[in-house]
Amino acid sequence: MTFSAVGKIRLRITALSILRWSRLGFWALIAFALLSPISTPARSAQSTEPQLGQIMGTVTDIRGDAVIGATVLLTATDLTERKTATTPESGFFDFEGVKPGVTYHITITADGFAEWTSPAITLQPGEVKLLGSLPLRLATQNTTVTVTASPMEIATEQFKIEQTQRVFGVIPNFYVSYAGANAPPLTSKMKFQLALKVSYDAVTIAGVALVAGLRQATDTPDYQQGLKGYGERFGAVAADGFTDIMIGGAILPSLLHQDPRYFYQGTGTTKSRLVHALSSPFISRTDNGSWEPNYSSMGGDLASSAIANLYYPKSNRGAGLVFSQFAISTAERMGASVAQEFVLGRLTHRGGHVQQADSNPASTR
Repeated sequence: MTFSAVGKIRLRITALSILRWSRLGFWALIAFALLSPISTPARSAQSTEPQLGQIMGTVTDIRGDAVIGATVLLTATDLTERKTATTPESGFFDFEGVKPGVTYHITITADGFAEWTSPAITLQPGEVKLLGSLPLRLATQNTTVTVTASPMEIATEQFKIEQTQRVFGVIPNFYVSYAGANAPPLTSKMKFQLALKVSYDAVTIAGVALVAGLRQATDTPDYQQGLKGYGERFGAVAADGFTDIMIGGAILPSLLHQDPRYFYQGTGTTKSRLVHALSSPFISRTDNGSWEPNYSSMGGDLASSAIANLYYPKSNRGAGLVFSQFAISTAERMGASVAQEFVLGRLTHRGGHVQQADSNPASTR
């Protein structure tokens, strides 16, 4: 198979994927960019400032039930900043826009409960601090409590947050952990849930439809023209992405105990962050926190490319298809990882809202 023939089979647009660097995510970004163009304001001096962090947790009683109406106060030790939130029915609070390198304390008060104050908290640029469940004692009990959330509680809370992550608030960005190296591992159930959520997201489906149309226009692969040909191309694009993310993002990570997410570094020199991003398609974090070759990602790309031989036209099958798709997918992942590390993190919206914030230390709530 000649290089030009391989290129005809695998039509690509120069862009970066944002969803676990899968084929579905790659084309979802293209669909959104073409259907909903967004004007980007001129870069300001603020873009060079350290990325802000995020602190969140859940206020409960000693039985684990959510405490409604608790007042949560985030205060800098130098009194230059304070933020206040009131817990809803879930007991959840979320402070966004927390400055890195500043020492904070969290104080929680609620009717009928003793006041609770956290140890000192200092974030790294872009870090998401998950405090987990914070149980309050009854006011009649004069007890000092040190609260430590279990790994499963933290993993569950972080998993919920990751499912809300969207670039510009629209494009899914679920397969990125902003909690850094301390992020707890995902369970096998969570890995499958993320893969399915990405596969069936409306933006992903829009990306599949767009690519099918582009392949119809360029007559690749060698399906017929007309509505039937478009349907075949739509199915092929969807199958490419679905098998890739299910095998490389759920099945193999579960069997091999590897984590399919990209772990945002956010700190260090530009060189160290670039090396971290470019190596992520080849090195994976395991569920026990160690690092090893990324068998899941590479195996998923190879398996997906091989399965494509079952439904591509005979004229477009062969070993050349498998290895060309694998090479292209690997290059996409490297580019997408660099985008995650240096661009997409600051454009990604994460769920949860703080009710009020005040930078005036003299004000009271």
